[in-house]
Amino acid sequence: MINVIASVKVKNGKKSEYIEGFKLFAEKVIKENGCIEYYPAVDMKTDFPVQSRDENVVTIIEKWESMESLMTHLATPEMQQQQEKEKDMVEGAEIKILQEA
Repeated sequence: MINVIASVKVKNGKKSEYIEGFKLFAEKVIKENGCIEYYPAVDMKTDFPVQSRDENVVTIIEKWESMESLMTHLATPEMQQQQEKEKDMVEGAEIKILQEA
């Protein structure tokens, strides 16, 4: 099993629109072969001293059965269409693909 953590920097004023569209997309992705979890998350306001928060970052939490299932997902026409829809809302992204230590 692999985990994907994608930090998406959304343009000012676009966060709600981005999340709304992403949630619709996620409803389809979760049905893909090998997808275990797939959802957006935002920074929670806390008093935790080492927390780094950014109001314009949406973190995508993903869990896949294998690297192969993730790669299949990334190659789908739906993924390409979603990226096209998001391109005017997103400034950039950082992605981590993780395995259990």
